[in-house]
Amino acid sequence: MNPVIDNIRSRRSVRSYADKPLPREVLAQVLEAGNLAPSGMNTQGWRFVVVESAGARKRLADLALPRYQKWLAQASESFRERRKAVDAQSADPVYYSAPAAIFVIGSGMTAPLDCPMVCQNMMLAARSLGIGSCWVYMGQLIMDDPEIQKLFCMKEEEKVYGPIVLGYPNGDFPPAPAKKQAVVKWL
Repeated sequence: MNPVIDNIRSRRSVRSYADKPLPREVLAQVLEAGNLAPSGMNTQGWRFVVVESAGARKRLADLALPRYQKWLAQASESFRERRKAVDAQSADPVYYSAPAAIFVIGSGMTAPLDCPMVCQNMMLAARSLGIGSCWVYMGQLIMDDPEIQKLFCMKEEEKVYGPIVLGYPNGDFPPAPAKKQAVVKWL
């Protein structure tokens, strides 16, 4: 099988991580892969904030938890039911106690299209390095906090895409979920 397609097929959202830090060299490779993503007219309207210290990760998790609970209360009953098993795995149901989180911060007209490709590149690179990842939308719920905005040097026109949490899986990579058949119209 083609190694790129095999990597795409084997990438999974990992929500349980071993208590083992990621080497800076590995994080640098993941960041480089993100930075190599395409962008409209090569604007490259993104930057990264990497959170890896235990203190900073705990601060983010403590800040995110009540926001997550409020957000979850507004979700559908079926979604809340699906989250129960995931939330029971960790005291941190937002960042999953991952040893690293990368906040992709973008601005500019094409950022809403470009930055998700940055995130996908990083997740595929992580998988190819044996690292688990998960795009955690709820992780950006903290961005309304003025201290976090200052800490991340946020500008008014910037938005967070991700964050992407990273770490060694606690056990094996999760099995592949069932995928719906693609809807395709050939012309």
